[in-house]
Amino acid sequence: MHIIKENTLNSIFKELETANTKFVQHYPGDGEQQQPVHTLYGGAQLYKAGTTKKIGELALKAFNKYAADANTLAKALDLPGDKNLWQQVHQRVTAKLEKCAVEDFRIDFEDGYGNRPDDEEDTTAEFTAKEFAAALKQGIAAPYMGIRIKPFNEELKIRSARTLDIFVSTLIKANNGEVPENFVITLPKVNIPEQVTAFVQLLDHMEEQLGLENSSLKIEIMIETTQALLSQNGVSHMPLIYKAAKGRCRGAHFGTYDYTASFDITAAHQQVRHPACDFALQMMKLTFGGTGVWLSNGATSVMPIGDMQTVHNAWKLSYDDIIHSLGMGYYQGWDLNPAQIPIRYAACYTFFLQSLEQASIRLKNFIDKAAQATLVGDVFDDAATGQGLLNFFLRALNCGAITETEIEATGLSLAEVRTKSFVKIVANRTT
Repeated sequence: MHIIKENTLNSIFKELETANTKFVQHYPGDGEQQQPVHTLYGGAQLYKAGTTKKIGELALKAFNKYAADANTLAKALDLPGDKNLWQQVHQRVTAKLEKCAVEDFRIDFEDGYGNRPDDEEDTTAEFTAKEFAAALKQGIAAPYMGIRIKPFNEELKIRSARTLDIFVSTLIKANNGEVPENFVITLPKVNIPEQVTAFVQLLDHMEEQLGLENSSLKIEIMIETTQALLSQNGVSHMPLIYKAAKGRCRGAHFGTYDYTASFDITAAHQQVRHPACDFALQMMKLTFGGTGVWLSNGATSVMPIGDMQTVHNAWKLSYDDIIHSLGMGYYQGWDLNPAQIPIRYAACYTFFLQSLEQASIRLKNFIDKAAQATLVGDVFDDAATGQGLLNFFLRALNCGAITETEIEATGLSLAEVRTKSFVKIVANRTT
């Protein structure tokens, strides 16, 4: 016996279908692109075509000088595990630095550049755009590149728009009328969604004038103030900021030091692991989770410059900050100095490699039992944990901590892992 009429069911489910469609559109997932593990910021006044290549060379030089072998690195960072792990980390960091040290770079017209005369900033904007285009032609640009303009507050909005106009129009012309792959424009200190709305309107106009496809210019927004989290009416601004971006938003970056300053936290306590930062980072996770927007934590402000012990102390602080971020599910962060880059990779590789063997066993057992709950050691796994284990391997592969060959220890193929869905893998194996 059943009492639900067919036309009632169809009517209810029609409304649900519309709602589900909107939900999927809002939360499309991570997409196919690999997220870089860091963004390095450099003042626009210093940028030339060979900058990122030179920075990579300096990063490798610093690593060779201050961590000549695995034991030195392990002692400096207090690495867990045994010498085999340390050797793996050291070898893979070296290989990464030799191949591609700088994954993502921002030509910075904000804090790293400062307020200068208009004529000077105009000249710098044009010069750096041409140098970036030259780096692209020479094949020496970082895989991900972009600029950070000044904020859209009342004091700087005109200057910011002018730099945006000069840089982008010059770059497009020098790059044969095309937007470079993985190019992004970062808008700092976003407080209200109307700032993003104005930003997007400018980009719409520029694309039209330059003959570009609509929404081809992607943006990042920076969360750096308490007002970005909560409006005067008690409403979170971040979902409204995301909506105002109209599909252009590739990333949301957290500005540690501006944010803690807006909290009236004194300089001695402005640090990545401050509880106020953890709260903001969790709010960003809640806002942008599932949207495909890449999240990035801020930078460690203590630079590894000086004698061996001074560098190692700065490395240890940076390492601990990065491990903390990784534990919170933030797989990208800022670097400000070439000598910080090796520790970015050392932390990422250690984070994943120290758990690789156990995670491989757990995921293999899970797949073999076709998603039936199983017990490995003292850890009970269910279907949600299965997806968490798959996420572990996706992130480990993405950052270069593990190789495609090491994926095979799980019993999965690389193609299966790249489906990014534990449910799909199990379904395909059980049909």
